[in-house]
Amino acid sequence: KRRYLFVMDGAKALRSAVKQVFGKRQFVQRCRLHKIRNVVKELPKDLAPQVRAVMRAAFKLDPKEGMARLEQQACWLEREYPGAAASLREGLAEMFTVARLDVPRSLRRCLVSTNLIESPIGTIQYPMGRVTNWQGGEMVARWAASAFLAAEKSFRRILGYRDLWQLEATLRSKELDDQEMVA
Repeated sequence: KRRYLFVMDGAKALRSAVKQVFGKRQFVQRCRLHKIRNVVKELPKDLAPQVRAVMRAAFKLDPKEGMARLEQQACWLEREYPGAAASLREGLAEMFTVARLDVPRSLRRCLVSTNLIESPIGTIQYPMGRVTNWQGGEMVARWAASAFLAAEKSFRRILGYRDLWQLEATLRSKELDDQEMVA
C-alpha cells in the first residue's frame, strides 16, 4: 500500500479522516507554525518571544536533540504554565517527522508547515467572498474551481522541487515507528 506524508495542524477530525481513507500507516508532520502559535497563546506576552525562539532553535537540531530540548522546555513551563507545557508535548514527535525521514534540506522548509495549502486557500478567499448569489453546491464548486484556476497563474514552484523524487523514494522505502503513525 502506498504511503504519503500528511502535513497537518493536528485537528482530530482531519487525523481521523486520514486514518479512515488512507489507513493507519501514513507519515504525519505536525505544522510547526501552528504548534508555536498554540504554545505561545498559553503564555504571558513577555515570555512568548523566548519560548518561540527556543522552539525555532530546537527545530533546527537533530530530531532526537530537538525533541529532548522541547521536552526540557515543557518541563520548565510545567509548573507555571501547564497548558503551554501540555500543548508543547502533544504531538511532539510528529513535529520532527520530516527530519526523521531525512528529507533533503531543500524541501524541509515547505514541508514542516501547512502554508503550502493555506496560501492558495487564502488567495481564493477574496474572489469567493465577493460572490453574493450562491445557487447551490454545484455553483460553489464552480466558483471555487474558477478561483483556484485564476490563483494558479501566480503560483511558484516550491523550494526544492527538484528533490521531490527523493521524498517519494523515501516514502516508499522508510518503515514507520509508532511515533510517526497517524493512529
